[in-house]
Parts: sequence; structure tokens; C-alpha cells
Amino acid sequence: MSVPEDLVHDAGIADVDVEVDQTLRPRLLDDFVGQDSVREQLAVALDAAKRRGEALDHVMLAGPPGLGKTSLAHIIAKELDAPFIQTAGPALERKGDIAALLTALEPGSVFFVDEIHRLPRALEEAFYPAMEDFELPITIGQGPGARVVTIDLPKFTLIGATTRSGLLSTPLRDRFGIQFRLEPYGADELARIVERSANILGIDVVPSGAHAIARRSRGTPRVANRLLKRVRDYAQVRLSGIVNDEAAQLALAHLEIDEEGLDRLDRELLRTICEGFAGGPVGLSTLAAAIGEESDTLEDVYEPYLLQRGFLQRTPRGRVASPRAFRHLGLTIPGDQPELLG
Repeated sequence: MSVPEDLVHDAGIADVDVEVDQTLRPRLLDDFVGQDSVREQLAVALDAAKRRGEALDHVMLAGPPGLGKTSLAHIIAKELDAPFIQTAGPALERKGDIAALLTALEPGSVFFVDEIHRLPRALEEAFYPAMEDFELPITIGQGPGARVVTIDLPKFTLIGATTRSGLLSTPLRDRFGIQFRLEPYGADELARIVERSANILGIDVVPSGAHAIARRSRGTPRVANRLLKRVRDYAQVRLSGIVNDEAAQLALAHLEIDEEGLDRLDRELLRTICEGFAGGPVGLSTLAAAIGEESDTLEDVYEPYLLQRGFLQRTPRGRVASPRAFRHLGLTIPGDQPELLG
């Protein structure tokens, strides 16, 4: 399952796209589109922290990739006028890694840990006293002569981002005083994001083109921005350069992204279940082997949107393609699968 560029999944993203995404990232809370409830609650918490002159309580941001967790972390630091330090759970391998970062923090810093669910469980305990008491116990020496020295830390805000909140331990989760879950965006919100990004990038886009891109963006701003750039390329090379509904439809068809936002990889996965396994159920490891992909990648990258849109179902016996998947692919449901017919 490999193509030159994967536009709708968070895999194989080119460095240039990452740089452009940073350019498009909103800098202030007022610039952030969508997630209205999260924005309103966060605005109150930020204002209260600034009025008291205190560090914001620790924040947990959960939700699928591409919905704005990293952008919100940057916005929090900007709104607080605080230093921003970023790392990721897999990058923290030893307690010394955590100690080095925490002891280097300035007062009021925002410390952002992406993919915090991938933090080794043995290292979580190092965060507990730091988050609760702003202290860091360090063991000096070994054996009977070892002693514990406690280092005072400046008040700081830890922001944890996760795509799989269920993997977080309860003790760690409970230490975040502010917890938000980001949900997929509606088409109108995504169209506003497309128009904003087009303005920043100098792309001539009309509302019909913005909505056409938004409808196929899988409820995800990151995907919308990627598609906007590819539609822009197609419009400039093959058409007048204006991103309207016709340009968007032709460009997205050229990219093999259908009206449901599924690309060739999504359809190949569904077709494998429908045709190779008669609609399922099929175990995750078996499915991964059949299409030559890692099980974790299927579960984390491909499945969420297919589940959300009702193309795929998880059962105790494995993955099952829904009747909608068969209809979308133009396939007939096997006669010996009555459960799919219902």
C-alpha cells in the first residue's frame, strides 16, 4: 500500500508540507476556527490565569490527528506570552531526559508533550511530583549510600496531546486539571479554514471551490490544507488557476479522492475485506499481512475515519465491512453473509 504522496493520512508527510502547515497555523485563539466549546472554555481559563498571574493548569488535548492539538498548544503559549518547549512521548526514554527538560524550564513555561500516550509507563511517575508540587526528586548514588535530593521547579503548564486517550494511565490522566476532546470538523468550518489558508498562501479560491475541498477533507483541517495545495497545483497547470467547484472536482478525481474523502488506499483496504475475506470478519493481523501494512498503522491511521463514516465495523471476531462499504465499491454483498444484509 504505497503511493508517491499520501494526502489524507498522517503518513509520509513531506518536510515542505510540514513547513507550510506551520505557516498556516493560527497564532491566537480568535484565529482558531471550529471547536467552539473548547475555545470558549479555554478562553475563560486563560483569562483567569492571566488575571491571577499564575501558570495555567495542566491541559490534556485528545482527539484524532490533524484537528489542531498542536496548534492549540502553541496558541496557549502565545496567549500567555510564555516560553514554549516541545517534545514527544517516544523521545523520552530515560528519567534523565525528563529531568533535563523540566529543570531547564523558565517560570510560566508551556511544556508540550505530543503523543503522550506513548510515554513509557515507567517514566510517568517522574511527572507526578512535577505536575502536583512542582518538585523533582532525584536519586544520587547507588546502594545503601543512595540519597534522594528534591529540586524545586518553576511553575509551568504541561500540555499533553494524545490520539488514544484510552492508553493513558488513570493516575496521569487525573493530574490534568483541564481536559478537552477535539471532534471532527463540519464542512462549513473546513470551508472557512480553506478560505483562510488560501488567503495566506495567495491562492485564488471561490466559496464553491472551498466547499468542494472541505467535503472531501475527512473532517480534518490538516487534510483540507493539503488538498488545497494540490488542487491549486492542478488549477494552475490544467485550468485557469482559480480554485472553483469544477477545478476542485477535477483535481480531486485526478488525485483519486472520491466524494466520501476516501483515497485509493482506503478503498483498497475495504476491497480486501469485501472481496478477499467475503466482508469479514477478519483479524487485524491477518488484514495487515494481506495488504502489506503494519497492524498499528491500520488501527491508528486508516481505521478511524472508516469507522466514523460507517464503512467498517469492529467485532469481537475481527473487522467487518459494512453494507455501505459494499455499495460504495459497487460490490454485491455475499449471499452467505446475512448479517451484512441487515
